[in-house]
Amino acid sequence: MKKAIMAIMYDFDKTLSSDYMQNFGFIQELGMTPDEFWKETNDFATRTSADRTLAYMYMMVEKAREKGVSLTREKLQSMGAKIKFFKGVQTWFKRINEYGDYKGVKVEHYLISSGNTEIVEGCPIAKEFKKIFGCEFVFDPKTKEPVWPKLAVNYTQKTQYFFRISKGAFNTSDETQVNEKSPHRRIPYSNMVYMGDGMTDIPAMILAHNNGGNSIALYSDPANKETVTQLLKDDRVNFVCKADYSSGSELEKVMNLLIDEISIRNVLQKRQDTAIK
Repeated sequence: MKKAIMAIMYDFDKTLSSDYMQNFGFIQELGMTPDEFWKETNDFATRTSADRTLAYMYMMVEKAREKGVSLTREKLQSMGAKIKFFKGVQTWFKRINEYGDYKGVKVEHYLISSGNTEIVEGCPIAKEFKKIFGCEFVFDPKTKEPVWPKLAVNYTQKTQYFFRISKGAFNTSDETQVNEKSPHRRIPYSNMVYMGDGMTDIPAMILAHNNGGNSIALYSDPANKETVTQLLKDDRVNFVCKADYSSGSELEKVMNLLIDEISIRNVLQKRQDTAIK
């Protein structure tokens, strides 16, 4: 029997990693603290009415120039190795894939992040994702330094990737395939799960939840738990779990149950198809 395909979509900062990815070396290399960098970024966004995602990309480039710090792709990738992840993250993908195989479900992992793709590319879990959708720079071929944003992914723009992943339309410069009407989707909405940690993930969470898929809100501390629990009360997400990816955790149990559900649905659909024939 042909395997069902399941897509698990992840935010990155404070969902997989314990903090913003820029806080693990890049900001310190500027001679700044994370609080100082993000305050200047937010002040700039407020003063100029700039999109906050584009604002932080701008500040990365400007501060690097100001401090004489190289910002090549290779330099950014090297910073990915310093990222600290929540418990169990680095073994999570293998465990979930194996459980999916056991249940006849092919699990695919996708990253949808407002962080830097270049930094993610250098982290230990980058190879686990079928596709990484994140903010990227265009680099000057001579200086190797960033000259323009290639892609910016803010909280509402995250929603387009729900449709791209469902249709298999991964080329972000192609606006035709993702928007054209298609009777067949590579991954049905019911087989899609979105995982995030808070307010900037809400549009993507609601989209998955309201279209027959599932969304999981994660928390790492009591204060954050209260915030994400309200999302569950407001019927914006399906589940709330601690950001603990270790074997036997509540998060793993919930994900395995979602795999079970997809597996059963796939078997029943095949029986229906056989009966019709």
